[in-house]
Amino acid sequence: MLDEVERWLATRSWSAADRPLDLLLAAKRAAGPAGTISVVLPALDEEATVGEIVGTIRRDLMTPDVPLVDEVVVVDSGSRDATARVAADAGATVVDRDAVLPRVPAVSGKGEVLWRSLLVTRGEIICFIDADLREFDSRFVSGIVGPLLTEPSVQLVKAMYDRPLETGGTVVPAGGGRVTELVARPLLNLHWPRLAGFVQPLGGEYAARRSLLERLPFPVGYGVELGMLIDSLALVGLDALGQVDVGVRHHRHQSGQALGRMAAAIYRTAHLRLARGHLVRPRLTQYDRASSGFVPSTHEVDTEERPPMLDVPEYLHHRAA
Repeated sequence: MLDEVERWLATRSWSAADRPLDLLLAAKRAAGPAGTISVVLPALDEEATVGEIVGTIRRDLMTPDVPLVDEVVVVDSGSRDATARVAADAGATVVDRDAVLPRVPAVSGKGEVLWRSLLVTRGEIICFIDADLREFDSRFVSGIVGPLLTEPSVQLVKAMYDRPLETGGTVVPAGGGRVTELVARPLLNLHWPRLAGFVQPLGGEYAARRSLLERLPFPVGYGVELGMLIDSLALVGLDALGQVDVGVRHHRHQSGQALGRMAAAIYRTAHLRLARGHLVRPRLTQYDRASSGFVPSTHEVDTEERPPMLDVPEYLHHRAA
């Protein structure tokens, strides 16, 4: 198994610099309709960062000279701030999550938004980018779509990057990605060792062919990235997966308790794929200190998954149109 992972790292791990824009544009032209690219930003209260991300993509990758990306779609999942207005002003197509597939009541969660985005995008390559990134570089997009344009056998590409922990004015190099190191990486190494080569298995920046995404179930919450990676391995095999080094990722960090809820959802996603059963107690209890001592709060762990889009009649109609 170790030899297979080492071989994969040598043949399916790249740098964004390996594929300059002129090479990508030539590959996109040669691909025709199969090379159309949609960038999707799932967003919830991200007015401080979403505009810069959209603006950078449009400035660097959506000009007459560099027509790499065909559309940028921000799917807003109930923001209470000016996220939708800021994104639209920056040039994105903004879609309200609840307006997509209204016959299926929406639930909260990142995976829910990503799943619905397939119904409001037209690209054959879908690139997901988290909307809370700071100091955004367009290589996050061009880097991860590159192998999909130039390597016909590649189906899904994850970004890899340095992830410093920036808190209280202090920067801890490589201190970010705490849930990855404490939960996801051990799970993958123990149960899916063929995926052990992924540097950022939970990263929110990745691109995939629509023909793969429409066959995948989508956990509605934080487990979506882990589930997608595991299910893609089963569907298309390790050599259809890749990763690209795009530099450094700067973003807003979650609180310790939010990370706990994220970890529970990720563990649940792994558990379901190991046993195809149900957790005995799909809840997580956490504790806050108050004047009277520690006070418990209990949170539901995401237990719902959306079916592959190919099972949704509205999606088939959307694609036919």
